[in-house]
Amino acid sequence: MDHFTRDGLRFDVRDHPPASAAPDAPVAVLLHGFPQDASAFDAVVPLLTRAGVRVLVPDQRGYSPGARPRGRRPYVVPELVADVVALLDAAGVEAAHVVGHDWGGAVAWAVAAREPDRTASLTALGTPHPAAMRAGLLRGQAVRSSYVGWFQLPAVPERTLLADDGARLRGALTRSGLEPDRADRYVARMREPGALTAALSWYRALPVPSGGGTARVEVPTTYVAARRDPFFAPASVAATGRYVDGDYLHVALDADHWLPEHRPADVAAAVLGNAR
Repeated sequence: MDHFTRDGLRFDVRDHPPASAAPDAPVAVLLHGFPQDASAFDAVVPLLTRAGVRVLVPDQRGYSPGARPRGRRPYVVPELVADVVALLDAAGVEAAHVVGHDWGGAVAWAVAAREPDRTASLTALGTPHPAAMRAGLLRGQAVRSSYVGWFQLPAVPERTLLADDGARLRGALTRSGLEPDRADRYVARMREPGALTAALSWYRALPVPSGGGTARVEVPTTYVAARRDPFFAPASVAATGRYVDGDYLHVALDADHWLPEHRPADVAAAVLGNAR
């Protein structure tokens, strides 16, 4: 499959079969963050397929050109979770090993909490449990998340980040450790009509009531934390385990924010630790 649909929206997805086909092969769903796309996991995918895992990598809501609804409300977390469930349904998958980085990590936490029967395991890359992030607000997280307030402004972030062919966005990505060629790819995607506004709508939807936050997680969980990630406070990282009732493994890496791109072997090892 190369796409799936939900509520009139068309999502692009990369469906990678396992190297050794088996009817009961485990399935992993890899969820990217901002401002990535499915290519963020290009180095992870072959490590998983060679180990016998089918890998589904969607361009998420706002990132797929055919799935960019207007406004904030279409981007609340329950909608993002329902997109993952729709992907599983379209792929004929009962339960998957759900993996998420950055914003994709927030979605992965929510899928595991809200849809435990569809989640064989959770691997969160960098992103603490949402409740742990709230608990850490007064212990450094508020400062690290201060950009979210600026993203709430209408139109201004888009004009600023995309000015001069996306120079500000490109500079922010490279300063955080991303290679120029990778930053160029992500900036080019964000320069597509409506793409950056749709991606920022994930942040703008945060104040919109959506039926409660992410609950505690009962499925087997591996949390891969990057010590040099500038976006997540140590207090939030340390508190994450308090919100997992299932088997829990915390893996701390001396790494920057971009775990799928820079530490693919560690990411694959974490996923396979749950999938075997």
